[in-house]
Amino acid sequence: MTKSERLLNLLILLLVQRHPITKAKIRATVPPYTEASDEAFDRMFERDKDELRALGVPVELAAVDKFFDDETGYRVNPATFALPGINLTADEAAVIGLATRVWQHAGLAAATSDALAKLSAAGVEVDRSRLDIAAPVVGVSDANFDIFWQSSLDRTRVSFDYQRAGSATPAKRRLEPWGVVSSSGRWYVVGRDVDRGEPRLFRLSRVHGPARRTGRGDAYQVPEGVNLRDLTASLSPGPATETGTVLVRPDTAHSLRRNAVEVETDVAGPGDASWDRITLTYSSTDTFVDEVLAFGPDAVVETPPEARDLAVRRLTKVKGVTA
Repeated sequence: MTKSERLLNLLILLLVQRHPITKAKIRATVPPYTEASDEAFDRMFERDKDELRALGVPVELAAVDKFFDDETGYRVNPATFALPGINLTADEAAVIGLATRVWQHAGLAAATSDALAKLSAAGVEVDRSRLDIAAPVVGVSDANFDIFWQSSLDRTRVSFDYQRAGSATPAKRRLEPWGVVSSSGRWYVVGRDVDRGEPRLFRLSRVHGPARRTGRGDAYQVPEGVNLRDLTASLSPGPATETGTVLVRPDTAHSLRRNAVEVETDVAGPGDASWDRITLTYSSTDTFVDEVLAFGPDAVVETPPEARDLAVRRLTKVKGVTA
């Protein structure tokens, strides 16, 4: 039995008693206590009792018999331990009710429905018919939404095949998911890329095949102070304000051609063969270079100089690793 199970059993035992229960009866009831020596039981019980109190549980010491105080026991008064009543304004209650109608995803819809049921049980009145005036819908159609969302809660690593824009084939990625975020009508998973050792953003619709959970839960911690919304904004591509040119072999790099601002054919390039020059706009130099390098020897970054230099550095690094 784990420590958390032992604490929970002790809490339940103290909570359900009508009268204080003696230390001897507690020992005879909770399994780990029954197996411990007298000294070990005393240390364990005192420690558990202090931990419950530290968690806000009012463990009280009182006389077992109200007419005689020769024997004492322990209890948790439900009236003292119970959470305060839920007091919501009509607008606040309406927001909770609206959430149950917004989510079309099975798992999240169930969670919001549970919240509404608990509010109703607590005496909060929500008129569902009044919510018909606003009917926004948040749909989740990405097949891997569940596994990324649950893995971010469990802190479980995930591996998946991901195809970047402009890439010919998907590549294997390993991620420590921190959360799932919606931005500009698309769903993204944010987390630490295990292979690159830095935060990355992945669009769920570009995940090929089923994502797979790897390892156990609680395998990592999300850095303190991380704001997923701000991180998503910083990692997301911004407006395409930069311009670059790429030399491509004829009848290749079709995804680059589709986004081209201009295409010039039969131009001089590396070697004796003729090339096509395409002009592109982009927002991130890193992304621009990644998309071009994905086509291997069929595409070459021509301008701007900083993008060409980055491409050369990456190719040199790859050559050094594979040499």
